[in-house]
Amino acid sequence: MEQLTPAKVLPADPPGGLAGEEEKRRALRKMKLVALSFLLGATVVFLLTSWAQASGWPGWVGYVRAAAEAGMVGALADWFAVTALFRHPLGLKIPHTAIIPNKKDALGNSLGDFVGSNFLSEEVVRDKLKRVEIARRLGGWLAEPDNAERVTSELATAVRAAVKVLRDEDIQAIMEQAVARRIIDKPWGPPLGKILQGVFADGAHHKLVDLMCDRAYEWVRDNHTTMLRVVSDRAPSWSPKFVDEMLADKVYGEVLSFAWAVKTDVNHPMRLALDKFLGEFAQDLQTNPDVMARAEQVKGQIVHHEEVQRLIGSAWSTAKEMLLTAAEDPSSELRRRVRLGLTSLGERLVSDDQLRSKADGWVEGAAAYLVKNYSREITTIITDTVERWDAEETSRKIELQVGRDLQFIRINGTVVGALAGLVIYAVAELLF
Repeated sequence: MEQLTPAKVLPADPPGGLAGEEEKRRALRKMKLVALSFLLGATVVFLLTSWAQASGWPGWVGYVRAAAEAGMVGALADWFAVTALFRHPLGLKIPHTAIIPNKKDALGNSLGDFVGSNFLSEEVVRDKLKRVEIARRLGGWLAEPDNAERVTSELATAVRAAVKVLRDEDIQAIMEQAVARRIIDKPWGPPLGKILQGVFADGAHHKLVDLMCDRAYEWVRDNHTTMLRVVSDRAPSWSPKFVDEMLADKVYGEVLSFAWAVKTDVNHPMRLALDKFLGEFAQDLQTNPDVMARAEQVKGQIVHHEEVQRLIGSAWSTAKEMLLTAAEDPSSELRRRVRLGLTSLGERLVSDDQLRSKADGWVEGAAAYLVKNYSREITTIITDTVERWDAEETSRKIELQVGRDLQFIRINGTVVGALAGLVIYAVAELLF
């Protein structure tokens, strides 16, 4: 099977797109013509002074000829040096030319190492962050209401996007599983018994008992006819009716008196018996295996009840709707509290030296951790990106960016070479 080679990636176009690139190309061509004109000018001067010197012109012609000759040499040398960066001069594959296309990967590695050593070291990052005072600047920025509102709006947008991306089915399944596991995995008996034991020991249940006694008395008082009918229905068929009514009235009176006594006497034996029963029940929930097993059965029936499952399933839909509504409404209580919280945080970061110091420490620690453990991965972005670039296109792009400035090297080479040649010729004339 033929092995596929990774496709070459072209470097990004410079800012401004095609129009900006074309403008830079025109500027580069213009500067190349200027540099070439200096070389041609030095060449013309050299030819003219050579003819003049051969024709017997005065001695000053030699000085001009030497300056022009040295200017030509400087211009040609610097043209070769500049051209050798991007391509082979005149198409000749001279060693150590076309440096950028041939050494692109090595330059990328060197650039990555340079960035890693000088910008992504722990000491440099800590020192820079310490001098920047991020916490103070962030606090001052957040303390402005408009900025706090802007952050709140961005947070609301992020929340809306995150909530809409999540699938309702997945969240509901997670909630059902999480809630059911927490409820089912833990036995109800011991913790419930411990809670009830504390409630009964403190007497907090007495108000509930009072309510039950009050309601029981009121029911007996208001259901005289019902009580009579119950007694009459259970009386023997041969019993005279007036006897049944007398017996029913007697029973009703006793029940009403009993209900009244329980209602009004906090130390009634019935109340004391109920307290004793509740205390024993709370203890049995913690120690009695049979009672604990029955509590587990009740738990299972409750958890797997259809209404409970429907309630758990609809919890996310309800929460999602509430969250989206609050996030979309700028005047909602949620956004108002977030906005006030951000403003308050900003004011504290400005005024509270201790909090500001902690925040700066957190930022420095996080940044130091990243550069300490992931600096290599960060610099790899540079090296890998450069490796994927096409060599020829990379050379062309770089020349387009810096080539105009490099043409000044050719111009300076011509001028400096001419001056150097003039000085050398003058010194030689003086000495010899």
